[in-house]
Amino acid sequence: MDNGNNDIFDNLSSSQGGNTERVRLRVLGISYSQIRNGAYALILAQVGGPYRIPVVIGAGEAQAIALKMEGIVPPRPLTHDLFTSLGHAFGIELTEVFIYRFEDGVFYSELTFTDGERTITIDSRTSDAVAIAMRTGAPIYTTPGILTETGFELEELSDDPSGSSADDDDNDNGEVRARDEEPSPVTPTRTPKLENYTLEELRRTLQSLIDREEYEEAARVAEIIRRKEDGKI
Repeated sequence: MDNGNNDIFDNLSSSQGGNTERVRLRVLGISYSQIRNGAYALILAQVGGPYRIPVVIGAGEAQAIALKMEGIVPPRPLTHDLFTSLGHAFGIELTEVFIYRFEDGVFYSELTFTDGERTITIDSRTSDAVAIAMRTGAPIYTTPGILTETGFELEELSDDPSGSSADDDDNDNGEVRARDEEPSPVTPTRTPKLENYTLEELRRTLQSLIDREEYEEAARVAEIIRRKEDGKI
């Protein structure tokens, strides 16, 4: 029976170790994290689909990924370049990266290698796995469950779940925020004020962040929306 979610399962491949369904991802870009100092958000996009996944990474890994995206060759090889060169020298090929688990805000990944005779899988940080995959051309996959749990589907989030209009929605101070008015940028110093936003204001803020591709901050706003809807704040 058609459950209406077939588009989520486009570009799937079967796991070598079983029947695990996989969704292929591509690197979309990197943005600076507004929540965690010195961190960046790696944006992974579903190939042929609407989902985008933000992954918080460190500055070193962000630099390695950004250099490859821009086609910049450093004067001396970086760690990921050295790792790739070693693999080539010994005839070892990276066949895929698989983001197989998401737990407590952490993405878990594994690298699958082959020398033509043996195939082995090695655990890896997702940031390192992506940086190496970009240098080898290896595909990146995740599961449909992780995609829908951690990703943003732009088409769905553009709808107003409450069905109310901006003219009908006043905040606690009697102010009305126009639908096309861009919310003030959300920074760590403004975070406490988010708790006082109405659901309508939070949803408009969320959509604005998604439009600007500030996905990590959008994830924080989405969490506040869920807590408000559950009556926890």
